[in-house]
Amino acid sequence: MHEQGGVWEPGRWYAEGLGPLEVKGDGGAGRLLIAHGAGAGQHSLYMNQLRDALAERGVQTLAIEFAYMQRAEREGRRIPPPPVERLVEELSRWCDILTHPQGGTLWLGGKSMGGRVASLLAARQRAAGLILCGYPFHPPAKQETLRLAHWPQIDSPTLVVQGSRDPFGTREEVESYVLGERACVHWLEDGDHDWKPRRRSGRTQAELIEEGATAIAAFMKAHRVPQ
Repeated sequence: MHEQGGVWEPGRWYAEGLGPLEVKGDGGAGRLLIAHGAGAGQHSLYMNQLRDALAERGVQTLAIEFAYMQRAEREGRRIPPPPVERLVEELSRWCDILTHPQGGTLWLGGKSMGGRVASLLAARQRAAGLILCGYPFHPPAKQETLRLAHWPQIDSPTLVVQGSRDPFGTREEVESYVLGERACVHWLEDGDHDWKPRRRSGRTQAELIEEGATAIAAFMKAHRVPQ
């Protein structure tokens, strides 16, 4: 892998013992280490469109795949993720490799489970900020099983980009939660967990992904720490 001036060169790289890293964007708006959701890796349509949209807005994404997903792709079968703590440790090892000594800490984030893993890591060690796309506030139909116990320990600017009818946390549910002073939520009207709106909304998933990417880039720029 190769970097210049604290920004990794776009391309596909490989970290020994961890796996592939795909870099997109020039980093003008910041650098985001982004993880995938539980059931689909970085080359799902959603993740590809989101990373492309972020690159167009100056956000450099450093996309990783957890070891279980690498194995699932090699074997051509679905493999469930391991306990979340193992994923937190794996993400921490990526941070050790990718954090530039002079460039400050990375922004962390991801889709659904990947965002949850990033938030758990940010609760134990400093991150420049958090970008949580479709955060799984609770399992579907289990509103009482909240995944917010670690949030008081997060001391980073945090943006949640959430579909308003996401079954892992709808607008009505999330607006009743106490997320902390540094957390903001950008709602994508009528979007589901993958930011897909219903046809009757008159909008498309691609449009909501563009809106989400615009919100993410603006948030990262607004909270960028001068070097």
